[in-house]
Amino acid sequence: MRNTATKISFFILIGLFLWSCNATKRVPEGKLWLIKNEFIVDGQPDKSEALENLAYQKPNSAILGFPLRLQIYNLARQNPDSIYLEKLKKKPKKWARIQARMAKKGQEGLGNSFWNLGIHRFLKKNGEAPVVLDVLRTNRTLKRINAYYDSQGYFRVKSTFKLDTLEGNKAKISYIINKGTPYVIDTIKTTIKTPVLDSLYRSNMANTFLKKQQYNLADLDAERSRITNLFRNNGAFHFQQNYIVYVIDTVGNNKKVNINLIINDRSIRVNDSSKTVPFKLFKINKINVFTDAASAKKSDSLLDSLVYKRYTIFSHGKLKFTRKSITSAIFLSRNKLFSDDNTTLTTRYLNSLGSFKSPSIQYVESENDTIPNSLTANIFLTQKDKYGFKTTENFTHSNIQDFGITATQSLVVRNLFKGSELLQIALRGNIGSSKNLANPNERFFNVSEYGIDFKLKFPRILFPFKTDKIIPKSMLPSTVLSVGFTKQNNIGLDKESFSGSYAYNWTPKKNVSARFELFNIQYINNLNTNNYFNVYRSSYGVMNDLARKYQTDPSYFDSSGNLILENGLPKAYLETNLIDYIVQNETDYKILLSIFERRERIIQNDLILSSSFSYLKSSRLDNADNNYYTIRTKIESAGNLLSLLSNKNLQPIDENGSRTIFGVAYTQYLKGELEYIKNWDLRGQKVLAIRTFFGLGMPYGNSKSIPFSRSYFGGGSNDNRGWLPYSLGAGKANSFYDFNVANMKMSLNSELRFNIYDKWNGALFVDVGNIWNLYNTDYKDDTYFYGFKSLKDVAVGSGFGIRYDLTYFVVRLDFGYKTYNPANESDKRWFTGYNLSKTILNIGINYPF
Repeated sequence: MRNTATKISFFILIGLFLWSCNATKRVPEGKLWLIKNEFIVDGQPDKSEALENLAYQKPNSAILGFPLRLQIYNLARQNPDSIYLEKLKKKPKKWARIQARMAKKGQEGLGNSFWNLGIHRFLKKNGEAPVVLDVLRTNRTLKRINAYYDSQGYFRVKSTFKLDTLEGNKAKISYIINKGTPYVIDTIKTTIKTPVLDSLYRSNMANTFLKKQQYNLADLDAERSRITNLFRNNGAFHFQQNYIVYVIDTVGNNKKVNINLIINDRSIRVNDSSKTVPFKLFKINKINVFTDAASAKKSDSLLDSLVYKRYTIFSHGKLKFTRKSITSAIFLSRNKLFSDDNTTLTTRYLNSLGSFKSPSIQYVESENDTIPNSLTANIFLTQKDKYGFKTTENFTHSNIQDFGITATQSLVVRNLFKGSELLQIALRGNIGSSKNLANPNERFFNVSEYGIDFKLKFPRILFPFKTDKIIPKSMLPSTVLSVGFTKQNNIGLDKESFSGSYAYNWTPKKNVSARFELFNIQYINNLNTNNYFNVYRSSYGVMNDLARKYQTDPSYFDSSGNLILENGLPKAYLETNLIDYIVQNETDYKILLSIFERRERIIQNDLILSSSFSYLKSSRLDNADNNYYTIRTKIESAGNLLSLLSNKNLQPIDENGSRTIFGVAYTQYLKGELEYIKNWDLRGQKVLAIRTFFGLGMPYGNSKSIPFSRSYFGGGSNDNRGWLPYSLGAGKANSFYDFNVANMKMSLNSELRFNIYDKWNGALFVDVGNIWNLYNTDYKDDTYFYGFKSLKDVAVGSGFGIRYDLTYFVVRLDFGYKTYNPANESDKRWFTGYNLSKTILNIGINYPF
């Protein structure tokens, strides 16, 4: 407690020292440093970000109230080079020697070294000059405020400002705003000169944004966009947004607004004059597809053409694609009205194929055509190279590896079967270092992995029956067939993994994606299983202690008094009465059973055949949007087909009572996950982000537990950052395992993110959650979930983070502390891990959620 008080006092003294620095030392004499903008609207303070952003002058940025960047700027000297020379000239002898030795140019550059000039330039560049009050800019802010409220219908808004001069050359500006009564829309009149557009508008008036409510310029802009989209999706090829004009009329003092929406005829240029003509609705009469964009510029005699389903396809030489693969990507149809939406869908679909570079569509009015008001659509495609090679190298950090180097060599084959299929073959290798594994030779790189993956993507749904009515092509459906092999070499347990999957992907709506895995098969073959206790040293330690406790034959121990791994440990437990003694102690027996159960789960070979459905929805508009939500859910079922086959064919049963196929017990379980992420955009580059997660895997039938690879763990850079990966839980157990897993997980993570300077960002976070066993073990202990009363065993981690934005990804350092540890005794759970020496450093790439 005394150490904690000392630390707190130390930080308070540092804070007081920094705060005492003269923040106005660089404010010119007679000027004022702006420290606050205050907005008072109709007599009430308004702290909305919308108003604060209207000010032309904003106070210096601050972190927790301290103007750090201003103080950095103040550390810099204003004229360091001239100051240096003046000091030098006060030392006549030294100055004379320099004059005799150096030319005039050299003398002028004397003060340009880093310590004399460079460091001060650095401080100025990375600091922030004091915001000096400018009354002219304050008046400009008033005009901006008036325009802001005017756009919301407050046409009689009155605003002024009050300047408060504070002690120490500081100033505060109060903007005093009286909005008045807002104007309300009274009548809405439309004057659309082109009859066909007028008819189209009136048939869709139910969707208008203009209603008898408070006037708002945003509604007028939204209506302008709606009308433009309506017309251009119904054949009005030449219509543009600037044809829509509003005439606003305020009626006396009754706070009413009359709106006249005017759309004049199309203006066209004839020689040196212009005239207006009614808009016409255009239909598409011809659709030309140029499979080589350069072909349109070459001689027509070099082009081959063919007509397929009323599409004309041009190519140089033999067409490299099937006709159907080209036309199925086009949403344009002959004798159908021109539509912007169909144009966008076509471009989007062609881009998704991965076979073309920047597809484009150009429309021209058809000349000398028997069909009036018709367009010719020219679709220009530039084919990507059939073969592509890519080599990538990355430094990695994972839940197991503290440091790793990964290299991947990939080959891409486009248009494999002439239907825009995409084949990807990737060879990958990884070497890494893990301090969690036994390492008798103390090698730094003690983990390695290599593998090969094949992925074949079809730009359509491959299914025996037609699925167009369920998943139309506008949802950009695809079928992906994947096959992979991985070999993992550790200092101890090694494994081989064979995997394959057949999945359908589609996007039902914008920002919504769905994936259905018809099957996902994985076979995990564990190697060197006899070396288990050499890898999982904590389990070995417990069994070693039990053998000592019950005075096992000394011949099974080495000279240090530890069980000999190769022979001593198995003989001590299998060839003696040791287990019979342990059974008499219920606590020790449960510990021993849990070790045996865990060992069996980890070393057993797994055969998993599952199907799953995943759904993802996000309201995020783009990367700059910080006010959005994301929902992700997944349901997975494993083993049912294998169960049907094994029962029908009466497959063998192993020693655990499980049916096997090819000598391997297949896994059977049902698993569900739900994740919700919400971000709130706060004022001043601050974002509050939360994530909630719940997952449960229930074994049944042929399995007593779900596989280790499909289990949940707690801790790590993307979970509860107060614990290392796999070190949290399960439940309130003070586990002695190296890697703790369970079949149920609940978590709640929250972060307050803020900008420090430029690309440097910070975060304060709190992580809550744990893992438990449920329907996943033969007996109940501290790892078991007992319902609501187990919620008191959630772990709480908190801390702070530093992030650096590299544009394409974010490098993240999070410093976590155990705030509430359910594994401790009830009176020692809170804040016992709040110590600098117990900091958990989490290294991550990008944000945790």
